[in-house]
Amino acid sequence: MWKQLRAKKSIDHAPTGGEKGELKRSLGAFQLTNLGIGAIIGAGIFVLAGKAAAEYAGPAVVLSCAFAALICLLAALCYAELAAVIPVSGGVYSYVYVIMGELAAWIVGWGLTLEFLFSAATVAVGWSGYFNSICSDLGFKVPDIVAGAPLLYNPATGWAFTGSLINLPAVMIVLFLGILVARGVKGAAKVNNVLVVVKMLVIAIFIVLGALYINPDNWHPFIPENTGLFGQFGWSGVLRGAGVMFFAFIGFDALSTMAQETKNPQRDLPLGMIGSLGISTAVYMLLVLVLTGLVSYKALAVPDPIAVALTALGPKFAFLRLFMNLAILAALTSVVMVMLMSQTRVFYSMASDKLMPPAFARVHPRFGTPFSGTLVVTFVCALVAGLFPVEILGQLVSMGTLMAFAFVCFGVLLLRRSAPKLPRPFRTPWVPFVPIAGTLICLFQMALLPGVTWIQALVWMAIGLAIYFFYGIRHSKMRS
Repeated sequence: MWKQLRAKKSIDHAPTGGEKGELKRSLGAFQLTNLGIGAIIGAGIFVLAGKAAAEYAGPAVVLSCAFAALICLLAALCYAELAAVIPVSGGVYSYVYVIMGELAAWIVGWGLTLEFLFSAATVAVGWSGYFNSICSDLGFKVPDIVAGAPLLYNPATGWAFTGSLINLPAVMIVLFLGILVARGVKGAAKVNNVLVVVKMLVIAIFIVLGALYINPDNWHPFIPENTGLFGQFGWSGVLRGAGVMFFAFIGFDALSTMAQETKNPQRDLPLGMIGSLGISTAVYMLLVLVLTGLVSYKALAVPDPIAVALTALGPKFAFLRLFMNLAILAALTSVVMVMLMSQTRVFYSMASDKLMPPAFARVHPRFGTPFSGTLVVTFVCALVAGLFPVEILGQLVSMGTLMAFAFVCFGVLLLRRSAPKLPRPFRTPWVPFVPIAGTLICLFQMALLPGVTWIQALVWMAIGLAIYFFYGIRHSKMRS
């Protein structure tokens, strides 16, 4: 039994893509890079940068961004090698099936749901908040009964009702994007290109205008003196700030799930992942430099630090507030879309291996997408986004992401050992340092997550294992 659970898939048996009943290859390096930027640059940078500066790092939050990017780069380099060696849909799930076997693949595949599905739902809830704010600024208020989650969770008192029926804007944006994704990845990529241009253009305007009004005194002291407690300013604060900013960088890994829809995955996937991470890092560092230069870092402990900076520019730039909200809305929209695409591709791969119902692997003859599976994922995501608050979802996203990163980094080590002569179009540099460092950092970050998050994640894994042993193990393509 244990030997069967460890059965590995051969790389030679991986589907090529583009054949009858399989996904269409229509993505190049440019589209992948834009999809990566769309997934990375979301609400995180607009919110977390202020928190990291005000509470941990001060103006040195730009160094926190650099350290966080370095952590993600360790994972990205490992992702790039595995994506080039195993260029199939499903991302980490497919890699682990080849390297560690079926049971480990199921665990990581089910865990990816915490990253992609819950991330899409979480960001959709954030999208709803900004949409409601813009409507209020324009003189139209969305009724409270359909503007927020009906459920609220407080660790001290437990679950409670808010009085709302459903978060309707969150549901509507998920349904709209889900239908768009179901109708074809090429069309979805074009929409993402427009969204990326909008948000990058507005961010560029903010950076250029803000740079003209920077007060250098706000950067002194660049690294505020430590208060005596670890993580509260000083170099330890810079490191703590890096831990906060780390979660503003996740999203590049979503590209690994789209290998079968990539024209030349061995070349384009590494370029897309590393390229999108590099561009996002440069944008983040410029943004936080301007942000902390316009106002004192002490004034940024607010949910909307960009609004504080825009106020500092004076009333003549008040118009930028609306444009910045629109840019944030565009950023959130692209994140939801990419995460929905990634989740459906993971389920497509699991269903192709018959570990999940065949509906998730059925490819539409016209659109070339897992149409019915996408609709199911969209409905579940819309339901979660409409009922639950963002707080209960966010930590689960972090858990799923870190678990996937750890599997990928460790997988590079195992594959180098088990198949050292395997052709590698892209090779992770400085092995074993990079994969070992990436694995340990991810495990350390997981250990820092709250106990309630671990309980929720373990319950989710228990549900997944029950599905595997009652359904997946009986229908597994590997066994038949």
